[in-house]
Amino acid sequence: MSKKKEPSIWEGFKAFLMRGNVVDLAVAVVIGAAFTNIVNSVVKGVINPLVGAVGTKNLDHYSYCLKDPCTGSGDAATGIRIMWGSVLGATLSFVITAAVVYFLMVLPMAKYLSRLEARRKAQEGTQEVIEVTELEVLKEIRDALVAQRGSGHDRE
Repeated sequence: MSKKKEPSIWEGFKAFLMRGNVVDLAVAVVIGAAFTNIVNSVVKGVINPLVGAVGTKNLDHYSYCLKDPCTGSGDAATGIRIMWGSVLGATLSFVITAAVVYFLMVLPMAKYLSRLEARRKAQEGTQEVIEVTELEVLKEIRDALVAQRGSGHDRE
């Protein structure tokens, strides 16, 4: 009875790292982290001033007091304060990030992949036509050879 050698932990880890989707995920995380700075700058430099035209320029200052008195900030604050401006800022950052990722990365890649798939299908279609044509020619040659043999037997 032979025992199968189980892969070592190191070999399993290497196999895990070499899978394509792990590498894709790592690249996505790095790009996402770098992209976060851009989105935060857009929110702070463009969105917050636009919101500031109506109220304060810092969305973090928008809040609602559930229990009075809402005074102070941080650990010294009294009352119950809901910081809905922070949630709004984070939501805007998320929507902007999602829109940029979709319109600049996902949509162009989907169009590119669909073009590649259409080309591949077109090439397969022409290959099938060529194969069918070659098959028909070979059948005709076979039929002609069979006909020649048949006519040759009649002469003898």
